[in-house]
This record gives sequence, C-alpha cells and structure tokens, in this order.
Amino acid sequence: MAANRFNGYSDLGVGIGLRIPHYRHILSKKPTCDWFEIISENYMCDAGRPLEVLDQILEQYKVVQHGVSIYFGSTDPLNREHLKRLKNLIKRTKTPFLSDHLCWGSVDGTYSHDLLPMPYTFAAAKVTARKVREAQDSLEVPICVENVSSYAEFHASEMTEWEFLSEVVELADCGILLDVNNIYVSSMNHTFNPYDYLNNIPHDRVGQIHVAGHSKYEKYILDTHDHAPIDPVWQMYGRAIELCGRTNTLLEWDAHIPSFDEVHETALKANDFIARSLKNGNARQERRHATVAV
Repeated sequence: MAANRFNGYSDLGVGIGLRIPHYRHILSKKPTCDWFEIISENYMCDAGRPLEVLDQILEQYKVVQHGVSIYFGSTDPLNREHLKRLKNLIKRTKTPFLSDHLCWGSVDGTYSHDLLPMPYTFAAAKVTARKVREAQDSLEVPICVENVSSYAEFHASEMTEWEFLSEVVELADCGILLDVNNIYVSSMNHTFNPYDYLNNIPHDRVGQIHVAGHSKYEKYILDTHDHAPIDPVWQMYGRAIELCGRTNTLLEWDAHIPSFDEVHETALKANDFIARSLKNGNARQERRHATVAV
C-alpha cells in the first residue's frame, strides 16, 4: 500500500528531514539516504544560499515538501501569494505530493506561526475540507494533512480527533500524513488510548508516516523533536505499518541535532519494524484464510 494516489504513487522508503547542520556533510560525502523532506517555507525565496543548496541536493536525492503555514483550519481564505510561491517550489522540486498540518494559525492576515488545535465539529471539518480541495486544485499535486500534537481541547467538539481527521480527509478526498509521535503526545495529554486513534482512521489514505521524539514534563509531554523516538512510539509505528502497509516514513529531528550518521541510523530502525510488522500482518492474513477454508 506504499504507493497510492495520495502520495503520487511514490514508494520512497525511509528518509530524514534536510537540516542546515547536515548540509556540508551531505554535499561533500553524498551519503546514501532514500529521500529528504524539506520545510517548504525555508525555500520559498527567489534566490540565495537556501536555493543553491536545494538545487545541489536535488541533483542527488528525492525531495518531498512539507509545509507549516497553509493553515487549512483557519477561517481566512487561502493566501494566494503563498500558494503561488509554493507552486513555484513544487515545479523546482517535483515533489510527488505535499503535506501540511490539520490546524489553524492565522486570523485576518495575522499569523501565529503555531500549529493550533481545532474544535472537532462538523462545521469546522466542512470548511477545512473545502480549503484542502482548493489548495489541491491550485497546486496540482496530492495533499496529505498531518495530525498535530495538542495541549488543549474545545468543549464545542462533537467527535474525537481521529473521527475529525477521518471526516476531513473523506470530504476533501485527500491523504493523511500520520504522525505517530503526535498521536502518542496527545493521548498522554488528553488521556485516550492511542491505539483507538490508530485503529480507526482510513488506512488506505495514509501516504506518509512521521516518527519523532518528545519531552516529558511533570503535567504534560511536549512534541520537541529533540531526541530519538521512545520505544512506545516505535511500537505504534509498527502497528501503523501493520494497518497501512509499507509506507513512506520520515524521522523528524529538529533540535539538539546530532550528526547526520546518528540521525540516519535512527531513522533506519524503521526498516526493522516494517519487516516485522509486515511478517506479522501476513501471518494473521494467512490464519484468517485458513479459518475461512475450514
């Protein structure tokens, strides 16, 4: 199920985020890496060092764009100038699909630069889905929306977060960037079973998976991306692969960034879970077929 229409039929493997501390190593050593994810907004410029580096990376590697500021959940209309710049970058990278977050973050043209949680209402889902459709039509590439970590909830919510995510992607006919660390963080902060989330989304719409580390505080945990994922997050990743099949996977490491080799080696741990989960999934399928035959 790795390649589907929601990720442009791409089967990329396991990648890492392209980050400045690794530029020199990547450009000089040209290490093996299945693919890199870039933060689109870091390269939406007309010229300069970021684009020079990106062009050199594109000569050697596959690149997928991940955004942080479309804000599908804001009630403002889509920012057409932002979409225009995004589309120019898409032409440059030839990204097979694009992702951004299921959140809001702007009001009347003022941007918070935060990924703010949404009220899980049918009205909000309808507005959000319409904007995802508009963005897809404008950008002419498939879009996957990513579930965010959250630290507050709305009394107005009419459904669970996973029901809201499902409602939006079905109405928008778009894909999901499933962040298993974000599910874990939100489940700890809001006391729900993270496997209820994993088990009850449309798995055939998952085009990419994120894994990452977080930080634990006295009363909450925070999505910090500043160290390797903990074992419970990897276990959730394994379950996600069982449900979704082998899927484009990316390790996020955005603070206290260690060497390229350490980040890449940590990311490749995903391959062990992919092999194990697919083996378990196949075994269960064979048992089901045997039961039916009897």
